[in-house]
Amino acid sequence: MVYVKGPGLYSDIGKKARDLLYRDYQADRKFTLSTLTSNGVAITSSGTQKGDLFLADISTLLKNKNITTDVKVDTNSNVFTTVTIDEPAPGVKAIFSFVAPDQKSGKVELQYLHEYAGINTSLGFTAKPTINFSGVAGNHQATVGTDISFNTATGNFTKLNGGISLISTDLIASLMVNDKGQSVTASYFHTVSPLTNTTVGAEFTHGFKSHENTLTFGAHHMMDLTTAVKARVNNYGKVNALLQHEWRPRSLVTISGEVDTRAIEKSAKIGLAVAIKP
Repeated sequence: MVYVKGPGLYSDIGKKARDLLYRDYQADRKFTLSTLTSNGVAITSSGTQKGDLFLADISTLLKNKNITTDVKVDTNSNVFTTVTIDEPAPGVKAIFSFVAPDQKSGKVELQYLHEYAGINTSLGFTAKPTINFSGVAGNHQATVGTDISFNTATGNFTKLNGGISLISTDLIASLMVNDKGQSVTASYFHTVSPLTNTTVGAEFTHGFKSHENTLTFGAHHMMDLTTAVKARVNNYGKVNALLQHEWRPRSLVTISGEVDTRAIEKSAKIGLAVAIKP
């Protein structure tokens, strides 16, 4: 797809702060191996150990001109199929997906990117589907949008969210109203040093019905060209740290840990992820 410099999609609102604070942290053991066949098919196998439970899947990715087909099979014999068509019309991406043997899982999704707008809509292949729509308007400096879902079977809105994002050269501030107005999340993402990819961020969430507040701070820093460190802490005393090293091009080993400072007698949670790509 031809890149359009615009506001992106609704899911991009607050995304950099979320990635900084939550991406790559885990308490499980995960191993991923990717290979590329001579005819251009990418095959990825992964296994994850969650306590005594072991989950595995294998996926194949084939690109033919502007059509990408992704098929994944997991340990429960579910087959996930996604077909993506780039640019069937200018600025448009079409995505068809379904999960076998679930006959009600079929869905079609359309994305449209414009210089001043981004739209994403999806519809399930059922007699009375849930209709999802999200849209944003703005430019590379400010974005406002909404994300809604309507259940045609019940005639009710199952999701009604809104958000706004303000963007400068090194700072992104976002505000989102979620859960039909029952919660609000404010976040910021700040680039301290582009040279070392040093960034800091924070997220504050308030639940109007539960009266619960969650405040999370995080930071990221590149120690060198191949090694990154991350850390985060929240107001519940949970402290997380992460070390990620690119030991060969596109192949990563990630070690992460979590300590509950309010229950220091409990063992720390340690996660390990190894990803090998050609």
